[in-house]
This record gives sequence, structure tokens and C-alpha cells, in this order.
Amino acid sequence: MEAQPTTALVATCARLRPDEAALADPVQATKAALRVVACRIRQLEEEVSLADERLATLVGRAAPRLLKLHAIGVDHAGQLLVTAGQRPERLRGEAAFAHLCGAAPIPAGSGKTHRHRLHRGGDRDANRALHLAVVVRMRWCPRTRAYAERRTKQGRSKPEIMRCVKRYLAREAYHALVADFQALNAA
Repeated sequence: MEAQPTTALVATCARLRPDEAALADPVQATKAALRVVACRIRQLEEEVSLADERLATLVGRAAPRLLKLHAIGVDHAGQLLVTAGQRPERLRGEAAFAHLCGAAPIPAGSGKTHRHRLHRGGDRDANRALHLAVVVRMRWCPRTRAYAERRTKQGRSKPEIMRCVKRYLAREAYHALVADFQALNAA
């Protein structure tokens, strides 16, 4: 959500005080309508920030190790927690978690080619969380950038590299989730 345009709108509408006696005038009616909209925007922004604070607190308690992973924020960690569910023991391993997130490779080659593609099923929201984290990692993580450069020199395309990085990230996220769930159960 962009804070700048809505903040400017709220500031502008706060200065526009409609003349309550002349609301039949289109300019005054527009000012009154804008003022109501600006007040509602301010109220919704406060509700969103309160919900974000609560989510950060809950996710921080439930998955501190997951939050320490590079490019995994509160929203992504929350989505991965929801995907794993309340019973992570139903996931037999990291491959099952990757399959659940739609990050498991599926053979797509034919004949002499040996390629893989991403699994199209699974939880699309978890896949999106992993994808966005991969995009951030490919831009800011030196280890991931070195990996991408090495794989590019080997002739891999960017989507293939992203698929591989997504699978590695799913593996890291699974191990962090398991450790976090074990810590929760021990406490």
C-alpha cells in the first residue's frame, strides 16, 4: 500500500472544510464527500497498521527461525505457517513441503533433453511467498547471486535458475519451520 498518495489526500481533505449550510453547491458537496473518504482512509490505515503489528507479534513468537531467513518477512512467514498447518508432522519431509508449496520439480524433458519444470499444483499463496523471496534473494543475497551467475554460465535460463533457488528456499523454510514447531511444542 502506498502511504504517500493517501497521506496527501488526507492532508488535502483536512484543509477542505465544506460549508455545511451550502451543501447544495457541487463544490461544497464534493468537499464533504472527499472529507468523508479521507476520514475513512485514515481509519482503515490505522486498522491495517494495528493488524500488521499483531501479525508481526504472532509470527515472531511462532516462527523466529523462519523470520531469520534472508528475504522472508512477516507476511511470507505467516503464509508459510498457514500452509504448513497446525500439524507439521503430516509433512513427511522437505520434498513433501516443497510439493505442498508448488516448488517441487517435475521432469519435463522429452527424448534426449533432461529438463524440469515447477509443479503447478500446491498452495499458490505459499508459492507466491517463495517466489517473491526468490526475487529478493536474486537481487540482494550475494550467495544467491553467485549461484545464479554460475548456473547462467552453465547455460541455464533465468526461470530454471529461479526454480532451483525456489526449491532450495523451500528446503530452508521447511527446516526452519520444523525447528520452530519443535521449540513451540517443547515450551
